[in-house]
Amino acid sequence: MEGFSSKSMATGEYTASNQYGRELRFPMAEKEVFLTLAGLQRLQNDLTYLRTVRRKEAATVMRDALSTGGTWENPDYETSKMELAFIESRIQALENLLRNAKVIEPRELDTDEVRVGHRVRLHDISTGEEMEFMIVGSAEADPAASLISHRSPVGQAILGRKPGDVVKVEVPAGLLVYKIMTICTVSVG
Repeated sequence: MEGFSSKSMATGEYTASNQYGRELRFPMAEKEVFLTLAGLQRLQNDLTYLRTVRRKEAATVMRDALSTGGTWENPDYETSKMELAFIESRIQALENLLRNAKVIEPRELDTDEVRVGHRVRLHDISTGEEMEFMIVGSAEADPAASLISHRSPVGQAILGRKPGDVVKVEVPAGLLVYKIMTICTVSVG
C-alpha cells in the first residue's frame, strides 16, 4: 500500500493505491450515506468479494511468505501483511457505509428542484457547452461517469435550485457559471 492522497474536491473522498497500483476510494465518514439501488448492490458485492475471496487470498499469501523464512527481513511477509491490513480496513469502511446507507428512490422525487438522485442538465455560460450529471452520494461519485457527489462544489451549488437558475461555482481552476436547463429522475437498479 503506497499511502493516502488528500481529499478529492470532486468526490468528497480519500483515495489510496495498493501495491498493484489499483486506486481505491474511501468516502469520508458521513452520518447518512446516499446510494442508488445499483450503488448499494455494488458495495454489497464488493464487501462479499473482499470477505470471501480477497481476505482468503491475502491470508494464504501471508502464510506462504511466513513459511519461507520467518518475519525478520522478509519483504514478502511485510508486503502481504500490509495488503491484508488494507483489505481489512476496506471491509470495515464498507460495513460502515452500508450501515449508514439511505437508498435514493428517484421515482419518488419531485423535479421542481435539484435533489440527490436527480439527473441535471447544465449549460456552461462561458463556453456554451452542455453537460449532464447525476447527483449521487459521495460513495458512488465518479465524475468520469457523470456521477457527481452532493458534497462536491458543483453538487452543493445546484442542490435546491430550479430549472432556469444560474449558479456560480468556485473551483480551484476559477469561477464556473452554469444555468440549470432540466431536472429529471432516472430509473436505477
